[in-house]
Amino acid sequence: MIIKAMKFGLSGIMVTGLHVVVAFALITTVLPYPAAANGVAFVVANLFSYAINTLWTFSSPLQGRSLVRFVLVSLLGFIIAVTVSGMAEWYGLHYWYGIGLVVCCVTPVTFLLHNFWTYKQDVTG
Repeated sequence: MIIKAMKFGLSGIMVTGLHVVVAFALITTVLPYPAAANGVAFVVANLFSYAINTLWTFSSPLQGRSLVRFVLVSLLGFIIAVTVSGMAEWYGLHYWYGIGLVVCCVTPVTFLLHNFWTYKQDVTG
């Protein structure tokens, strides 16, 4: 499980980097609207995240069931991120605290959900 967690963390760094590159490229070339560019970048990064985490982190095949579960966990992570950062803002904390809290909350929750639900193998006798 430790190896999976390390792979998940490294994948997260790569996915974040991809998001930044895609958003920057779109904003500076064809889509000068940051919100729209980040929306596109989020989708691209999330698809890459599914592929790299499925194939590398959890050594599973790409399939519809895990994709649906992955998207649901990603949406839950999004909700947690918005909630946690909103609470940090409400309490008057600097936005960096909010970012730190998001990383500390979303990462372990999504890892555990992916490990024990998204990629759970059916055991049939």
